[in-house]
Amino acid sequence: MKTVLLVDDDNTFLLTIGVRLKSMGYTVCTAKDAANAISAARKSNPDVVVLDVSLPAGDGFLVAERLQNLIVSAATPIIFVTASNKAALRERAMKLGAVAFLQKPFDATTLADQIESALSPGDSWRPQAGTSAG
Repeated sequence: MKTVLLVDDDNTFLLTIGVRLKSMGYTVCTAKDAANAISAARKSNPDVVVLDVSLPAGDGFLVAERLQNLIVSAATPIIFVTASNKAALRERAMKLGAVAFLQKPFDATTLADQIESALSPGDSWRPQAGTSAG
């Protein structure tokens, strides 16, 4: 069973998305701030992290950098979520290696699809169809 770490300070988001992911067969761990996100990652060893950009006790970018420096989570895919519409946030997330960046509000199915994609071996690094000469 794959584990998803949800990091967001919005209780409704954590509950709603958590229930949806559990119904899909995922183990779900949650954290409400940057400090607890690191602790939760160490304890749960998640297969993917869904990370809000704006968090108490530090932002999602700081959390992502710290996760990438931990052996247990260095290669863990990160999906950033935010309510902000600032384009610079998406650019910064992608520079940090995010596999996806979603702007709230979004459909739970969209997030589930992004998680499935992040957990599919090699999909993020495969060339697009039709790019090879064959």
